[in-house]
Amino acid sequence: MQAFIYRERFHRAMLAAAITGTLCVGTILLTGCGTDSQSLSDRSAGHDHEAKEHEHGHIQYAVNGDLQETTESLDVLPSFLSGLPDEVSLAYQTAATLRSTLESIPCYCGCGGSAGHRSNLDCFIHEIHDDGSVVWDDHGTKCDVCIETAFQTALMLKEGKSVKEIRISIDDSYKTGYAAPTPTPMPS
Repeated sequence: MQAFIYRERFHRAMLAAAITGTLCVGTILLTGCGTDSQSLSDRSAGHDHEAKEHEHGHIQYAVNGDLQETTESLDVLPSFLSGLPDEVSLAYQTAATLRSTLESIPCYCGCGGSAGHRSNLDCFIHEIHDDGSVVWDDHGTKCDVCIETAFQTALMLKEGKSVKEIRISIDDSYKTGYAAPTPTPMPS
């Protein structure tokens, strides 16, 4: 059992390392779209406390008990990520960067039935409002299947695979031994 745990941690670390380049580009793009001059790393480090209080807002709970937190934009990650392993924050950054792709990728953790999720994206982001504010969902912080699916998607996208090829691969990887997939339409 111990060997399995270490192999899984190694696998996840390798996936995280492989997608870091993809996320660096996405983070630069997301940061560049902000309306203030403060960078994502400054916000994450807790600089400008007064501004940070305004960036993190409403906290609510979904019917299934998942915590949902609203921040002002995609480049402001939710405070519920504080104290969690870096790979969890990286998964949330991945979701923010690859929203349109993850909308076409199902999740196989059972969240379609238990939380009403429609795709892997819903495990991380509940909603994006017209004003750009984001309602983040903490479901992904508690679920290895959600995180692995997002990382595998990012890795395959970086390898040049189409969204449909990624979807077929994810479906094939999780078809046995996992919960029913979310009701995610097949991309064209």
